[in-house]
Amino acid sequence: MSGDIKCVVWDLDGTLLTGVLLEQPDDPSPTPRLGVVDLLAALGDRGIIHSIASRNPPELAAAAVQSVPWPVPFLCPQYGFGPKSGAVRRIAETLQVGLGTVAFVDDDPYERAEVAAVEPSVTVLPPDAFPDALGWPQFNPPVVTEEGRRRAASYREAQRRQSASADFGGSRAEFRRWCRTTVTVRPATAADLPRLTELSWRTSQFNSRAAAVPDQVFADRLGSDRHRIFCAGLRDRFSDDGTVGAALVDAGPDRWEVELLMMSCRATGRGVIEVLLAGLAAAAARAGATELRVPVHATERNLPLRLALVGAGFRAAVVSDAVSTRAPVPFVRPVSDADRHRAMVDGVRVVTDCDR
Repeated sequence: MSGDIKCVVWDLDGTLLTGVLLEQPDDPSPTPRLGVVDLLAALGDRGIIHSIASRNPPELAAAAVQSVPWPVPFLCPQYGFGPKSGAVRRIAETLQVGLGTVAFVDDDPYERAEVAAVEPSVTVLPPDAFPDALGWPQFNPPVVTEEGRRRAASYREAQRRQSASADFGGSRAEFRRWCRTTVTVRPATAADLPRLTELSWRTSQFNSRAAAVPDQVFADRLGSDRHRIFCAGLRDRFSDDGTVGAALVDAGPDRWEVELLMMSCRATGRGVIEVLLAGLAAAAARAGATELRVPVHATERNLPLRLALVGAGFRAAVVSDAVSTRAPVPFVRPVSDADRHRAMVDGVRVVTDCDR
């Protein structure tokens, strides 16, 4: 599948920079490796984020990195003398990306072998191979939107949000209200098609189909009288994240079946999936449906989605052959008049425009 890589973790000595920092600790102007600045910029334009795993004293490494005007930020860099496999794993956990979507670049064969042995799902490359790798499908998402290009900025905004949360004395709902968190659920238009395609390729923790959906499917559903597509936008006092979630619905007269439910992991814990599900229930109730159904192709990665569905009042229906045939597990929730109007969900302001 193209567009697999979400994050590149770089070594410092001999990879991002020429030379070895500990051999030139007083050098005020470390030099980037030839061509690496252009590589970083090209990857940043594709929505791929960057970090560093370096065996150097933290203060020395941080000062060296800060002295160079890089075209992209390095998120949660790991400096120190522990195994680089551990550094790569911590970076992936902090950024909430799967290890299978991480590439590790290092000029040292030992470091590459150590990461490959401990974390075999990570794509491991020497610096000299990276210019060619830039043309590989894994580094070329089929579509990149403005939301995708500002992925690195959104992680920095998340760090500021987390810092404010740590200093906040109230509940999670109170913190969301203080943040002025607002989720807008609305019908999709043709202008949303690129972002819908991008989300289907990029999401895994919150993706009910566990697979990408071709852009033509979205276009066909958008023109269908029976189907509806909803987008969820997110903003608060720290950022406007744009469209971070969506649902593709087969809107039957009695039952609405969600063919695809997806959300960016960057919106995790901010009430988006809860509001999107509440918006779907409200629209279904106003259309006269009595049941909302979300079939989920269960994977290790999308457990957070299944937990969110249960938390939103859905129950997994028993499917006798689901394990043997890998059939999707339907999560079902009744719909009633009580679902028609909700202004707040766990501290998140709800704005809906779900009716055609």
